[in-house]
Amino acid sequence: MATSTGMSLLLLPLLLLGWAGTGAVAEAVVCAGTACYTAHWGKLSADQAQVNCSTNGGNLATVRSAEEAQRVQQALAQLLRPEAPLTTRTGKFWIGLQRDKGKCLDSNLPLKGFSWIGGGGDTPYTNWQKEPKNTCISKRCVSLLLDLSLSPPTGRLSKWAEGPCGSPNSPGSNIEGFVCKFSFEGMCRPLALGGPGQVTYTTPFQATSSSLEAVPFASMANVACGDEGKEGSHYFLCKKKGADVFDWGTSGPLCVSSKLSCSFNNGGCQQYCFDGGEGSFRCGCQPGFRLMDDLVTCTSRNPCSSNPCRGVATCKPDSLGKSYRCHCPPGYQLDPSELDCRDVDECQASPCAQECINTPGSFRCTCWVGYEPDEGTCRDLDECAPGRNPCAQACTNTDGSFHCSCEEGYKVAGEDGTQCQDVDECTGQGAGPCRDLCFNVPGSFRCGCLPGWELAPNGVSCILGHTSPGPPTEGPAPPTDRPAPQGEGQGSIAPSAITSSPPRGPEDTSEEAPTMGRPSLPSNILFTHAPPKLLASSGPPSNKVEPSTSRPTAAAGHAESADGDSMAKQNEGSTNGQKLLLFYILGTVVAILLLLALALGLLVYRKRKAKRAEKREKNTPSAADSYSWVPERAESRAKKNEYSPTPGTDC
Repeated sequence: MATSTGMSLLLLPLLLLGWAGTGAVAEAVVCAGTACYTAHWGKLSADQAQVNCSTNGGNLATVRSAEEAQRVQQALAQLLRPEAPLTTRTGKFWIGLQRDKGKCLDSNLPLKGFSWIGGGGDTPYTNWQKEPKNTCISKRCVSLLLDLSLSPPTGRLSKWAEGPCGSPNSPGSNIEGFVCKFSFEGMCRPLALGGPGQVTYTTPFQATSSSLEAVPFASMANVACGDEGKEGSHYFLCKKKGADVFDWGTSGPLCVSSKLSCSFNNGGCQQYCFDGGEGSFRCGCQPGFRLMDDLVTCTSRNPCSSNPCRGVATCKPDSLGKSYRCHCPPGYQLDPSELDCRDVDECQASPCAQECINTPGSFRCTCWVGYEPDEGTCRDLDECAPGRNPCAQACTNTDGSFHCSCEEGYKVAGEDGTQCQDVDECTGQGAGPCRDLCFNVPGSFRCGCLPGWELAPNGVSCILGHTSPGPPTEGPAPPTDRPAPQGEGQGSIAPSAITSSPPRGPEDTSEEAPTMGRPSLPSNILFTHAPPKLLASSGPPSNKVEPSTSRPTAAAGHAESADGDSMAKQNEGSTNGQKLLLFYILGTVVAILLLLALALGLLVYRKRKAKRAEKREKNTPSAADSYSWVPERAESRAKKNEYSPTPGTDC
């Protein structure tokens, strides 16, 4: 890579000489503000062009604004003079806008993901010919499109075209040259000639020119006086004399002619030239201006006339009018250069009650979440007020916040804690507050009992009901919430009443129906429960059934005298009822499965029988198969019977 770069640098002068030998301008220079732009011929890749610019202290040119684009266009206009060779109709000149490999197109940005070689952020000015290609696998570079058959007018800005960056052997399609940019601290005014002569400027980037509107700092000026430069040569250097002040270090017009005096180039004076007779003259200035130390240039008596202050700073002259001072508006302060202003961060003094946000030249106060502004301070925002309440049920306002709560039977839910979810009281370690069956309802629960039992007055325990198996007891049956289905026999199960009841508390100590047990049964009631081996629930699948802890067997007609034996029989009846219900359900399922198996077996049997009959029918011989058929022969006349009577003879 180093070898190819060195070869390209050696070949570049030859290329430029080749263009110059055909009458074309080898390079063009335009200086303005604090930068100079040079346009060059040369079929080089983008990397080679950048090396050529950086060798002299610059970079490929940036075009960050319309003003900068106009200066680049002026340099190209000087390069494309009528005597330049017109090899192609369209030519491209590299500028310093590139996009590295692996960086893709960004249509949302003005520069589309490209960046300037000289650095800096994304600039708003663009002049794309068309939308760049969305490719990330190779480096892409930008060039200016020019019509080489015409000298383009300076007001017609060249379009941007992106493409491959080229290589030393293949610089790219229609690449004809490149544009460089060189930045400087300041500029000197062109030297003024009071008589015949010529000035040649040599810039730090090795460009020479005799017509510069501004001469960059550290440039050399060679002044040759006389028509042919025979009257002597003078050399001057552009120096820095003060802050933003650059001068050649000479006074008076150069190459003054006593014969011509003020008639030649206004004597070299910027404003007025006064003829003093005998070939002498002097320069003067308009009212409100004063002559500077070079005795040629005029400057305003108001030191602020040149607008030395930058940004939002304003210039104010002193009382004598010889100096000035920059002032900043409120919210700003002078920077170290004392020519520009920088923002003051007022939030450092904590002027706000809660939150402070700094803005250019000012600040603004805001309140934290949960507060609202109130006459320069912040007060609590009542989130629970009507129209703001975010909670599903209850809302409690707090200082700067709030919290939601739910009614009994619900719990707080949701990602933000503002919703309420029903609590399933029938689940948990205790399998619900009910003695037998528990049914969850929104915000509460209901207790139920197994067939033959009914809820006690406390709404939690179960007592023996009038629909229990066995001989019916005298008296009307207690009312229930829903009609009982018809039973199928002595062991049938009827649902008990299910009502809403409060949770069981320590005060539920009814002697008639204790919470953790059942009352003793009369001795004249007979139980004939079948002994199922599994427990079942008569409620929904989600309901829990608490099994009994004792399993005594009630004997027919046997009377229990002790309370403990009576309680055991009650527990046995409850357990046997649950087992009986599960037994019936399992029996029904088994019967259905048996019927389905029987039907399937019958179907298979019929199909096999039909196949066997069909096969037997094919293999069974018919009655005709036992006979053998002889071929049919022609019927022959039978021999005449000698014993048969002759015609006409009576027998």
